[in-house]
Amino acid sequence: MKILIYGGGSVGLGLASCLIKAGGDVDIVARKQTVAALRKDGLVRRGIFGEYCAPPDKFGAFASLKEILKKTYDYIMVCVKSFDSAEAAKDLAENKALFDKETKIVLFQNGWGNAEVFVSLFQAEQVYSARVITGFHRPSDNEVEITVHADAIHVGSLFGCDLACIEKLCEFIDRGEIPCEKTSDIAGDLWSKMLYNCALNPLGAILDVPYGALAASDFTRVVMNNIVEEVFEVMQKAGYKTHWQSAKDYLAVFYQRLVPDTAKHKSSTLQDILAKKKTEIEALNGAVIRLAQQHQISVPYNKVVYNMVKFAELGSK
Repeated sequence: MKILIYGGGSVGLGLASCLIKAGGDVDIVARKQTVAALRKDGLVRRGIFGEYCAPPDKFGAFASLKEILKKTYDYIMVCVKSFDSAEAAKDLAENKALFDKETKIVLFQNGWGNAEVFVSLFQAEQVYSARVITGFHRPSDNEVEITVHADAIHVGSLFGCDLACIEKLCEFIDRGEIPCEKTSDIAGDLWSKMLYNCALNPLGAILDVPYGALAASDFTRVVMNNIVEEVFEVMQKAGYKTHWQSAKDYLAVFYQRLVPDTAKHKSSTLQDILAKKKTEIEALNGAVIRLAQQHQISVPYNKVVYNMVKFAELGSK
């Protein structure tokens, strides 16, 4: 099985480690510095799923799609940040020689709206989405650490397309030690993750505390409860649904299971701000705000945390 990982950040390297270990023919497209480190020292994975080292001759590493010659892929896994979706889609569309008739694009990204970006340039039956609630950290250019894991990776289609074609990819990721399975309700999974991320990511970044600390205080619980209630209303008015009938039902699971499972984790939004990088807030609370405007819904709590993160982004430049 031939797989291209587009984006050599922590998620991309974590998934690549699974696929290489499972025997996949894997190539990684990443920044020049990452490519140099991978070619020199291989790919190292540590953390809760054990240690694994893939030597440089077990995979390919490239700084550009144009460096890849005379090869097509079964799967192209997009692992870039959501704000890079448009650029990634354009880059892949301009390199159609990497595709054959059966190539599938699978989006391993945060937030809502990424699939729509890709179907503007590709057929809907080519584009699949994944929900990942595993924590990845990259301590060095060629090393990834898996810090937390709340549930299996889910892969499916937002457009009602056939799922048989992604079974092999799920099998390989699973064989590489991160549980992965197909789902017929990826929209429900993505909105479940939106509820989780919109409540925790911005607030954890603003206050610089782990998720468990947010759930431990009545003050921050009030904010998160209202964010979740707003997201739930917007989701339903926009015609989507998730695995819970109400915000109250979701919040019970959120506090009893989801936050405890990731209590020590710090927000990826915080990590981006500290690294002076752009955050994914536009695809999280920003996406909720835009949908709310379309449906004339008031979302003041989402707006407050969104604007505070945008201010923090300015300070990180």
